[in-house]
Amino acid sequence: MLRVDHAGEYGARRIYAGQLAVLRNSDKAGLLRHMQAQEQVHLDTFADLLVSERVRPTALLPFWHVAGFALGAVTAALGEKAAMACTVAVEETIDAHYTAQIDAMDDTALRQTLEKFRAEEREHRDIGLENGAEQAPGYRVLRRIVKAGCRAAIAISERI
Repeated sequence: MLRVDHAGEYGARRIYAGQLAVLRNSDKAGLLRHMQAQEQVHLDTFADLLVSERVRPTALLPFWHVAGFALGAVTAALGEKAAMACTVAVEETIDAHYTAQIDAMDDTALRQTLEKFRAEEREHRDIGLENGAEQAPGYRVLRRIVKAGCRAAIAISERI
């Protein structure tokens, strides 16, 4: 669980880095930086947990490094609304993932951490929706593709 959550937050941080590389001067840059900063806190928390619980990170971090940045940069190159559509798709997938983990856990400090992070991921989804995600050209197709990619990344990171 910690391995895949760490990988997901790592990927999310890289997606925002890719989006900011393209949209650094846009009016959405502040929102992207805000979301990226929250993802960094999530990533740092999971990195610390990997060490304390003696869990190795996924061997695919170098791949997620490139793939996350590429996804962010490509969607941002399609426009601000496409970048927001990417955010919505990723955060919907992570929300469902965290919800399943929370539902399977006893009330622990880790559960409380996941609940806090899930609330922030929902905030990111809402930011995307409030900033035109659904008006992105090909929104439904883009959303499906990104969500499928996220679900595949979760499944792969659980195993490798």
